[in-house]
Amino acid sequence: MTFRALNHRNFALFFAGQGLSLCGTWMQSLAQSWLVYRLTGSPFLLGLVGFVGQAPVLAFGLFGGLLADRWPRRQLLVTTQTLSLLQAALLAGLTLSGRITVGWILALAALLGTINALDMPVRQSLVADLVPRSDLPSAIGLNSSVFNVARILGPSLAGVIVAFAGEGLCFLINAVSFLVVIACLLAIRITPTPRTAHESPASLLAEGLRYAWQTPHVRALLTLIAVLSLTAMPYAVLLPVYAGEILKTGPGGLGALMAATGVGALVGALQIARRGSIRGLGTVIAKAAALFGLSLLALAASTAFWLALLAIIAVGYGMVTSMAGTNTLLQSLVPDSLRGRVMSLYTIVFFGLAPFGSLLAGTVASHIGTPLTIALGGIIAIISAGFFWRALPGIRRHVRETGLLPPEEFAAH
Repeated sequence: MTFRALNHRNFALFFAGQGLSLCGTWMQSLAQSWLVYRLTGSPFLLGLVGFVGQAPVLAFGLFGGLLADRWPRRQLLVTTQTLSLLQAALLAGLTLSGRITVGWILALAALLGTINALDMPVRQSLVADLVPRSDLPSAIGLNSSVFNVARILGPSLAGVIVAFAGEGLCFLINAVSFLVVIACLLAIRITPTPRTAHESPASLLAEGLRYAWQTPHVRALLTLIAVLSLTAMPYAVLLPVYAGEILKTGPGGLGALMAATGVGALVGALQIARRGSIRGLGTVIAKAAALFGLSLLALAASTAFWLALLAIIAVGYGMVTSMAGTNTLLQSLVPDSLRGRVMSLYTIVFFGLAPFGSLLAGTVASHIGTPLTIALGGIIAIISAGFFWRALPGIRRHVRETGLLPPEEFAAH
């Protein structure tokens, strides 16, 4: 059940290409951070590079969704991956030639952020074109799984390569990895579907926003993810302080905590992939969000390293189960003609709000301390899960009345 989406040739090609590319992406992320630190030694510039790399998602994410609903998604993804290849190649060339500067890094980070703003809604929407709706939980769960495996492997490989050969080689490897992705995408065969290209962009954007606001399940799911992204997920930016000042473990302990998060996240993603339908998935999301919050409270209260490890495994599990579950439920219930725009809103609230959540967490932590800030995020996550739980009966009633799913999907609710 977990791996059934790989029985579909198109998804198997997509999965293989993305797995390799994501490793390269995480390698570039770590190498770029180290390069900024090596050149400047400035924590502020580290944060600034991260901000300019993520902020374009908030600014341009809706346009990515608009493109995904107007043009063939596979061709769009080939274009964005080609642009990402050129960005990585330019970064590699400047670094290997010794001409890299912080200005170049900031400009290229902003460029990649803009490319990602267009790429992510298209990528999310394309998954539903590669498998039948019944296999969407497997496809989305596996997609999330490969992301989390890459999050563990990529930085580990990059650390070794940077130590022995420098950052430029990591950037070059990432550029080469896009060739494999592009080849896999070109090998995918999808029957073209009609797009709404005859309508004006403004009317299409307005239609997508109106649909998201007026549809109970879309509104509730996006609101939950927005709150978690702003208040709970920024715990990650505080982990270095937590490891150093609270647990007294240093870099080694920080690496173990990050790996433990990845383990929990991987288990959560595979749990979603095992699902045979979306029946009861709303309840799973509510429970996972509550677990996310409870685990953050446990992490904030932990002063022993082994307790923190256990807590953060649960953090990773609750976080990714709620995120992947939301992705699955949205893609299963949203009409294909609106999929790109709705997934662009998901991308915005998930990724686009993240830098502002990180800024907020850092500001609050400077006033009340790291443990209390993490605990506050956990409390808000629990409250949000409670509101979502209360909204579930209305969501189910709406889905039944509108005929979005056959009655048997609700038999076990």
